[in-house]
This record gives sequence, C-alpha cells and structure tokens, in this order.
Amino acid sequence: MKKLAIVFHSGFGHTAFFAKAVAEGMSRVSGVEVQMLKTDDLMKTPEALLNFDGIVWGSPTYMGSVSGPFKTFMDATGGLWQKGALKDKWSGGFTVSGSPSGDKQGTLMTMAVFAAQHGMLWVGSHIIPETYAGVAYDQAANRLGSFLGVMAQAAPVEPEKAFVEGDLKTARMFGERFAQIVAKHS
Repeated sequence: MKKLAIVFHSGFGHTAFFAKAVAEGMSRVSGVEVQMLKTDDLMKTPEALLNFDGIVWGSPTYMGSVSGPFKTFMDATGGLWQKGALKDKWSGGFTVSGSPSGDKQGTLMTMAVFAAQHGMLWVGSHIIPETYAGVAYDQAANRLGSFLGVMAQAAPVEPEKAFVEGDLKTARMFGERFAQIVAKHS
C-alpha cells in the first residue's frame, strides 16, 4: 500500500475544498492510501512527512506566492532538508486564487523549488487544455493552461459553490495521475 499525503494551508476553505477533489482523484487508484494534512498540524512534527511515498503541496496564492502559513511550514522542514530525509519522494502542487491568473505560477514555482531543495521528484500536470478540443471553458480540464502544477480559480463565495466544474475535474485528473505514478514507480 502506497501512502500519499496532501499537505495544504487554506485561509478561507477554498484550498481545502480543492484538496478534497485532488484526494478524490488519488482514491481512484487501487493500492494507495490518502491522507489530508494541514500545515498548521505539521509545524511541530514535520518528520510525519517521512511516512509518505508521495506528497502533494497545496496553498492559496497570496500576493503572488504561497501563503504565509505555508511558507512558515516550509521553513519548519529545515531539519529534514539537512538530513536529505525527503529525497526521492514524489511531489506535486496546486494553488487556488480569486482571479484567473493571480500570479499563481509564482506559487507553483515556489513549491517546485521547495521540492527540488528536498531532492523530491516533481510531477506536473499532463492535461492538454480541453478548450482546444472544443470543451466549454467552464467545463474544460486545465482551462487555465498550467503544466508545472494545477491552478484553480475560486469565486468569493462559500467553497462548495466557488469552483467551475473544469477546475474540479482538473484536480481529480491530477490526483489520479499522481497516485498512478507513485504506485507504479515507488
């Protein structure tokens, strides 16, 4: 059984809701166990990450990068970095912001560099934007055209109503692919 984690910070609940869609996709793959972990809960015990074969990072995009609490969590993993403890574990990332861009690429780049510094193996998005195949924009997977990781846009309403179906479909597709890669290559 491969163990997967989604490690996230969610300021208003939107990133947490999106993380559940990623977890749903992961759960479609047999032979994997998925756990969702809040960064706040890992601050004092980042070594809990050692229990996982693959970790997907999730953060809202605030001011063009990861949220402050997510960055504080990243800094708390310094002891793991010094030991190379996360080396060769699989990783990937997703982010949510209120606008189509919101400079989300900066957030994904921060996550990818963080994973690289730990010696982790990064999984990007494989999804060709379905808009090119004529799928309606709100229904299309990867409608925002991101390949480094997954991007989503959340409306300023309650999380259950904040996302278009295309973004949730993207989350599930990415989660499933991530789980398949970890199951196959770990």
